[in-house]
Amino acid sequence: MGRGKIEIKKIENATNRQVTYSKRRNGLFKKAQELTVLCDAKVSLIMFSSTGKFHEFLSPNISTKGFFDLYQKTTGIDLWNSHYERMEENYRRLKEINKKLRREIRQRMGGDLNKHKKKVRNLEERHANLIMDLEAKLDGQDGIVETGGYYESTMGLLPNGASNLYALRLYQNQQPPLVLHDGTNDLRLA
Repeated sequence: MGRGKIEIKKIENATNRQVTYSKRRNGLFKKAQELTVLCDAKVSLIMFSSTGKFHEFLSPNISTKGFFDLYQKTTGIDLWNSHYERMEENYRRLKEINKKLRREIRQRMGGDLNKHKKKVRNLEERHANLIMDLEAKLDGQDGIVETGGYYESTMGLLPNGASNLYALRLYQNQQPPLVLHDGTNDLRLA
C-alpha cells in the first residue's frame, strides 16, 4: 500500500504542525547532505520555524560568508553595498527625526528664548541707530525724546528757537487723547 496524497495547506493543530515541521526539516537536511556528497555541490539551507527558531545546513568546507560571496559573484548582486546603502539611508532619516525632536524639545523647554532675546536686542540696537540717524539729519533743530517708560509713545518736536520740548503720550485703556507735556504740565487735547 502506498501513501495517499495530502492536501497542501496550513496545519491548524499547533502540535501536529510542529511535528510535521521537524520531520520534513530533517528530511530536507538529509537531501541537502546527499546532494552535497553525490554531486559535489555547495548547498546552503536556512530555515526559520513559526516559533522563530533558526536552523541551517551548510556544505562542508564553506563558511556562511564564503557562501554569500559566491552567491554575489554568481548573480552579480552586491548584497553588502545595497545593505550598507539601506543602513545609511535609515541613518539619515533617523538623524533628521532626531534633529526635529531636539528642536521641538528646545522650544518646549524655552531654549529658543535666547534666540528670541537676541532678535529683540538686535531690534533695540537698530531702533537706537535709527534715532541717532534721525537726530543727525535734524541737525539740532528737532529731536526725539526717549524716557524710562513714563510715556507709552514719545516724540518731541522743537520749533526753531523754542526752549521747551514736547512729548506725546497715549493711554492704553481709553480713547487715546493727545497729551502735550512740557516738563511741568500735561495739556490734554480732544
